[in-house]
Amino acid sequence: MTPDEWIAHDPDPVTAAEVAGWDAAELAERFAAPLRFGTAGLRGPVRGGPDAMNLAVVLRASWAVAQVLVAHRRAGSTVVVGRDARHGSEDFAMATAEVLAAAGFSVLRLPDPLPTPVVAFAVRETGAAAGIQITASHNPAADNGYKVYFDGGIQIISPIDAEIEAAMAAAPPADQIPRRPVPPGGGELLARYIGRAAMVRRYRGQVRVALTPLHGVGGATAVAVLRAAGFTDIHTVPSQFDPDPDFPTVTFPNPEEPGAADALLALAAAVDADIAIALDPDADRCAVGICGPDGWRMLTGNETGWLLGDYLLSRLPAGRAAGAVVASSVVSSQMLADIAQRHGAHHVETLTGFKWLARADMPPIGRQGAALVYAYEEAIGYCVDPDAVRDKDGISAAVLACDLVAALRDRGTSVLGELDELARRHGVHVTDAVSRRVADIDEAAEVMTRLRAAPPRLLAGFTVTATDLLHRCGPTTDALQFTGERDGTSVRVVVRPSGTEPKLKCYLEVSRAPSDDVTGNRAQASRVCAALEDAVRAW
Repeated sequence: MTPDEWIAHDPDPVTAAEVAGWDAAELAERFAAPLRFGTAGLRGPVRGGPDAMNLAVVLRASWAVAQVLVAHRRAGSTVVVGRDARHGSEDFAMATAEVLAAAGFSVLRLPDPLPTPVVAFAVRETGAAAGIQITASHNPAADNGYKVYFDGGIQIISPIDAEIEAAMAAAPPADQIPRRPVPPGGGELLARYIGRAAMVRRYRGQVRVALTPLHGVGGATAVAVLRAAGFTDIHTVPSQFDPDPDFPTVTFPNPEEPGAADALLALAAAVDADIAIALDPDADRCAVGICGPDGWRMLTGNETGWLLGDYLLSRLPAGRAAGAVVASSVVSSQMLADIAQRHGAHHVETLTGFKWLARADMPPIGRQGAALVYAYEEAIGYCVDPDAVRDKDGISAAVLACDLVAALRDRGTSVLGELDELARRHGVHVTDAVSRRVADIDEAAEVMTRLRAAPPRLLAGFTVTATDLLHRCGPTTDALQFTGERDGTSVRVVVRPSGTEPKLKCYLEVSRAPSDDVTGNRAQASRVCAALEDAVRAW
């Protein structure tokens, strides 16, 4: 479609005027390639043109989803549509619902901005053919996105994403796509989600919780779930509680970013909390803060991942572990594999992202005959109740984290004490991540090409072997893994382009064999990890 045709058929006069005002160079750049399906859907800046999130793109994407569902013999089935509170989300969700309704689907358009896990739950709970959530998760305020679930509330994978993308390319002009009004509904599903998420508790007892939803949509739902689970002593960051698409108090609305949790940790210290919880803006990710000898700090995603995995496995009914699967991704720590083995469960390592983790008990990547009970990724994503939500869910993870703190306190220990105990059993594992911002995907691809052509043989004094995950048997991904071992210390580095942001990401892990000298081993591993950081920053 030419720029003139796009402008003529853009149903939004604001974005049509925006595109009409571009000069020839900007038109060429913006029309060079349409917005591509990445992590389970679309994500990009809210602005005009085919390479961004706007009404025209959303209409064409929804038409494409309808075509693919029909091709897969799901015509007339139910589709759930939800949204967060970002700029454009309400209009985009309405347009999505209207296109699908006009295509003959029974559309359940959830009322009000709601967390992404509620949509994943609703798809599974209702037996819907698909779910669509308008969200850009933890991306900057200028962005929005279009997340697609099929297969019982699981993020789409190939070839479905490619089929939708191909259908988008063949879609009619946006203003010619039929639409039919859809009233909001499905309010009872939120109540059912709240009741189910509260049930992940395994223990009893109270804890004092400090909580922030970082201006996102998770605040009210998280408080309701925590109270339903029996946690009533909840303190929230007032300036960050209500949804605000501009995210005024944080530079990036991502709990992992430096400074994003400062207000939360200050509140936790002020109210003498037992645990601090930060949700990302669509509440599918959860960061945990704890108080130690040096004051409050946020746990790494891997630390929380180990703790929740070990806790869940320790609470399984007798005999269930043998048929249980836990999963972590290739960029996450490898300690969960040892934790699973100790409990008699099976561990599956998947590619990056919950579209793979959620399938860890399904062929061809999963272990047939076993049931997924837990999955995590180092980027503070946790699936703690896969039977209800086959995706990361920051709210149910928050309930389980609070439950863990209560159980540890009654045992006379703490989160830090439990981390030390895990290190004694399974060895010290020190992890870190280094992100390099790039101008665009082309720059990230150039770095990956260079590393493939001349992979480093030494990293921080360790001889390393390179494994290209783009050229292996089974599912592949654009990533390189470097591993090495010397004098009882193992190093591991995975580098890949981000699927949602203009970044090149390096994941580092240094491990040492189990020992009672946790402090000494941790210090030595930390020194090696710092040297690895210096090495990968030079890439």
